[in-house]
Amino acid sequence: MGTSRHSSQRGYSFLSTGLPVYLSTFSRLLLWLVPLAFLLVAFFYPLSRILALTLDLRTLTSENLLLASDVLLFTFYQAALSTLLTLLLGLPSAYLFARYEFPGKSLLRALTAVPFMLPTVVVAAGFSALLGPRGLVHTLLPLSSFQFTGTLTAILIAHVFYNTTILIRVVGNALSSLDPRLEAAARSLGADSFHVWWSVILPILRPSILAASLLVFLFDFTSFGVILLLGGPQFATLEMEIYLRVLRLPDLPLAALLSIIQLVCTLVVSLLYTRVAARATIQTAPRSVESNIRKPKTLWEKIIVASFVFLLTSFFLLPLSALPLRSLFRLEADRGQRGEVQYGFTTNYYTELFVNRRGSVFYVPPIRATANSLGYAAGTVVLSLLLGFPAALALAKPTRLERILDPLIMLPLGSSAVMLGLGFIISFGIWLTSPLLVPFAHTLVALPFVIRALQPAIASIPERLRQAAASLGASPLEVWKNIDLPILRRATLAAATFAFTVSLGEFGATLLISRPEYPTIPVAIERFLSQPGGLNYGQAMAMATILMLLTLASILLIEKLRLPGSGEF
Repeated sequence: MGTSRHSSQRGYSFLSTGLPVYLSTFSRLLLWLVPLAFLLVAFFYPLSRILALTLDLRTLTSENLLLASDVLLFTFYQAALSTLLTLLLGLPSAYLFARYEFPGKSLLRALTAVPFMLPTVVVAAGFSALLGPRGLVHTLLPLSSFQFTGTLTAILIAHVFYNTTILIRVVGNALSSLDPRLEAAARSLGADSFHVWWSVILPILRPSILAASLLVFLFDFTSFGVILLLGGPQFATLEMEIYLRVLRLPDLPLAALLSIIQLVCTLVVSLLYTRVAARATIQTAPRSVESNIRKPKTLWEKIIVASFVFLLTSFFLLPLSALPLRSLFRLEADRGQRGEVQYGFTTNYYTELFVNRRGSVFYVPPIRATANSLGYAAGTVVLSLLLGFPAALALAKPTRLERILDPLIMLPLGSSAVMLGLGFIISFGIWLTSPLLVPFAHTLVALPFVIRALQPAIASIPERLRQAAASLGASPLEVWKNIDLPILRRATLAAATFAFTVSLGEFGATLLISRPEYPTIPVAIERFLSQPGGLNYGQAMAMATILMLLTLASILLIEKLRLPGSGEF
């Protein structure tokens, strides 16, 4: 009887609590078995194949090393410059949201977060629709000497557009939680506003600013879609050069060398970010957020706040609104007619998506590209949840084992999408004819987000509720159904939506490994943008608008399902 009772308790603990406190190391390893096996096959094995190519001495020529050093320097340069510009806009924006109350604040805050979740092709298409040679500005206000796309300026502005929200959230949250008595004490001792900021606020915020800057730098360092679509091949970053050496100037050993260089750099930045972020969580006498927020009082404050609200609204809203407008804005020149250019609204760009006028063998109607994207996203959701739940269960009550394995599961985030695509080409070339490889690549990117969405929800389930249900005679299945499932339902839906959104917008790896007859929406947009002609451009705008709407719907669902205290991203 005693043995039976003990076995029943262990069965209850494992099935209903998700993770018992006395679970053995072997049982924890069983939870990690499938996620680590996937990571070994889909990440470490391709990485080892890339590394093997770089060990070929024929690759380490002086010419290749000189090219790699030049590309690395430019990658650092554009990432550092993008980070600096993001700080110039992000720090004042963080102060605005942390210290002032104004009409439409929550809506503007949400607007600044939208670009971070949008696929790169949508952002690139939005800026092209606004400032490109066929964009609204050039169309309505012809400026023959003004060129935006194909310049470093376009890359930098798009990076700022993407990453300003990181500064707003990381630095803004730290600033809003500071004890206002610190400033009051400094002012009572005769310090003016500048000295209060420089001597009191800035030293406390420095870890948060540095952590946000490293995160922004990491995203800019591994940027691909923005540089490909707004800059072009002449801007040779590591990501761009890897892509060119795989598809356009085939040289896989050199591409592998560049991938290893990039991986080392991103891992160094990631480790620095981890150390700095740990210090950034330390706060001095935090108080409620409301105690630091007030309405602008003086005329000067009202002018500054109104001006900055207008600046942020224009900067974030114009590219997003220009995209659907341009997809419905017709130029007669787009139709190949001569003479005076005429304007008007039309739905032709959407209807033309379904017409293969050139009889291309690789033509894929948008409904099929959309179906491909949705199919890949569905596969990614299933794989991510199957792999994410065991890892999240183990991480809910971490031991030394989880502290070792947790960074491993996050490693794909420190790798570029193009490098992942290269690894798949080298390792699984014989299976590239199958579209089934794409969801596995997407799962590598989505899995860390899924784990981070599930982990806090699992850890938050009160043990006393499970024990109370069990003491009333509930079976492990009934405890899971009535206690765990209602709590985990929202987190599971949020995790699934994260995986769906990541898959829907993934571009770098998909561009390398997807079959021409099975393109996703981002790949189809890139195809239209790479071809000349106003009609192709209009179709790209229409496809990008469709993708933007799908992504925005996912973002709204994530926000609706996001649990309190689960974080900003």
